Amino acid sequence: MKSLILTTTALTFVAGIALADGHSVVRMGTEGAYPPYNFINDDGEVDGLERALGDELCARAELTCEWVTNEWDSIIPNLTSGNYDTIIAGMSITDERDEVIDFTQAYVPPTASLFMSMDDGLALDGAVVAAQTGTIQAGYLATLENVTLIEFATPDETVAAVRNGEADAVLADNDYLVQIADEDPDLTIVLDPVPLGGGVGMGLREGDELIAVFDAAITEMKEDGSLNALLIEWFGEDTQTW
Repeated sequence: MKSLILTTTALTFVAGIALADGHSVVRMGTEGAYPPYNFINDDGEVDGLERALGDELCARAELTCEWVTNEWDSIIPNLTSGNYDTIIAGMSITDERDEVIDFTQAYVPPTASLFMSMDDGLALDGAVVAAQTGTIQAGYLATLENVTLIEFATPDETVAAVRNGEADAVLADNDYLVQIADEDPDLTIVLDPVPLGGGVGMGLREGDELIAVFDAAITEMKEDGSLNALLIEWFGEDTQTW
């Protein structure tokens, strides 16, 4: 992706601070297992909405960035310990996470989580529901009475649990499940949507100057319409935009 010239002196100035603060190369941490947000393509490279977005943000901020993959269940500890500089991995902004790391503004608007099942008449009462460990969906399900939560390390495993009958349904992000349901006639979206989280943002270590850098670039993309164009490209015409 070609480098874009910054349009504001302020963004250039903040980027200079960040680079002087030890970020000669910004390591972008992602899971690589949550399409269309992020996944590993046939060439073995990180791909998806967040790869396209992250590359564009780095270009606008004139940063040199490289991509690092990390399993979801340790993605925050490995950020705070310095193994990479950002989390850009479909991570919803929550108060609990904000106690440990800082977030940019959201780049994906808040959207409801959905249930997907092979039973279009599923009742939640008494159901066994799968969710990925450490997600807002798992946290929500753990609060429900008469619902059995089973957790898995990867999103693929949650969907497989429904297909093999281990779970009655899976609860996950809208844009993750809708594409799976569209491609598999045996799976369907059921029950009512569940509003969770404050949108998806980039996670960074507390107080990192890069927060201001990426915030400025996200704002610029919202204002010029390019962020909405990316959301539609990866999530479809029906997705929520800014």
